[in-house]
Amino acid sequence: MRILGLLMFMCLGAWASEGLSQSLVTTWVGILCLVIFVVGYYIIATEEKYMINKAKPALFIGTFMFMLIGFYFAINGMDKMPLEKEIELLIYEISQIFFFLYVAMTFIETLIERGVFDALKYNLVSKGYGYKKLFWLTGVLAFFISPVADNLTTALVLATVLLTIESKRKEFLVPGAINIVVAANAGGAWSPFGDITTLMAWTAGKGAFSDFIWLFPASFLGWAVTAWLLSFYVPDEKPAFDAENEPRVYIKKGGKVIIGIAAFTISTAVLSHQFFHLPAMWGMVFGLSVLKLYSYNLKRRHSENVSIFHAVSKIENDTLMFFFGILAAVGALHFLGYLALAIGLYDSFGPTTINIAIGFVSAIVDNVPVMSAVLKSNPDMGLDQWLLVTLTAGIGGSLISFGSAAGVGVMGKIRGIYTFGSHMKHAWTILVGYIVSMIVWYVQFEVLGLF
Repeated sequence: MRILGLLMFMCLGAWASEGLSQSLVTTWVGILCLVIFVVGYYIIATEEKYMINKAKPALFIGTFMFMLIGFYFAINGMDKMPLEKEIELLIYEISQIFFFLYVAMTFIETLIERGVFDALKYNLVSKGYGYKKLFWLTGVLAFFISPVADNLTTALVLATVLLTIESKRKEFLVPGAINIVVAANAGGAWSPFGDITTLMAWTAGKGAFSDFIWLFPASFLGWAVTAWLLSFYVPDEKPAFDAENEPRVYIKKGGKVIIGIAAFTISTAVLSHQFFHLPAMWGMVFGLSVLKLYSYNLKRRHSENVSIFHAVSKIENDTLMFFFGILAAVGALHFLGYLALAIGLYDSFGPTTINIAIGFVSAIVDNVPVMSAVLKSNPDMGLDQWLLVTLTAGIGGSLISFGSAAGVGVMGKIRGIYTFGSHMKHAWTILVGYIVSMIVWYVQFEVLGLF
């Protein structure tokens, strides 16, 4: 956190005279908000030390920073219209993520209630698979499901599978959770549907749909190297399971149909965004309405009580509040002018260096506003560089547990086991995979010109 603060102040000194006199970075409110952000992120990162849920400091700094900005505008008699427009845009962006998560979590809790994951666990474990094989299987599923679904939903579903396989052994759960997060983020990077940052680049016209598929080699090999290194930490044993004494688990009535409704919901979210230009969350909420109607039909015709409100009550609300707070805090930094400072680095250090560095920035600051800042500044780059920044923004969030939506979701699902501290103990494996992805990209795009 000290390094982060130092870097931001260095940027402040370097670019304060570069035409940024309209920003608020040099004012007392800009400096105070930066300090609040750094301190808040430190508390979030060390939640185990202070025994405080990460949602509490995130929600506080996200709301308090804008309260301070509003106070600054009021006492200086400034036009409040820019602040109002920023808040309206921020609410729109946050609501999309909020409702998308809300629906995704509701479906997962409903599938849990119908015994879908218990049945999947039975089918996997009853075949005699050991922890290592289960580790690789869940990772492969995460990598290839996330391009079709999104990386967050994929990570949440497979994290639930991990918990149904083993709910206590950290030696399996921590590497398995990291593997799922890395695989989901890497898989989402090469598909416009797999990650929000990729979708942003695609809808902004920075590449055709087929162009992003060229990122597959870098995404896959980077994840594969990380998974291979993590696999050495997975115990070479089998989960405790006696097929003869364990009763066979079946999916409850309606469970398979709900799986179909979940697939329909994801497809609707993607297609409605693509063809109707509706927010992805609109298609998700429509799918939720279908689920509610189907649960009514189950109760009326088959006396099967599938309470959607009961599923909603089990949602990790702390995860939703964390997203609200952290996106609001980053939005405040963007409004103050801090995110715009980094854009000047393109001219000084070149696009390749900065685009690779953006991967590390997206691990600390959410990748959505980072990608938004890059797109809004619109530096003069070719397709190879736009694909590079899409790749780094997508997979860079894996470096820190709360650096991506997938990581935050899994932290909420495997609470108390997959934490910031447990993630950072294995972060070097992710860094190695990140470097491999960069090498593959450079050879493919810059040396061979294959894109």
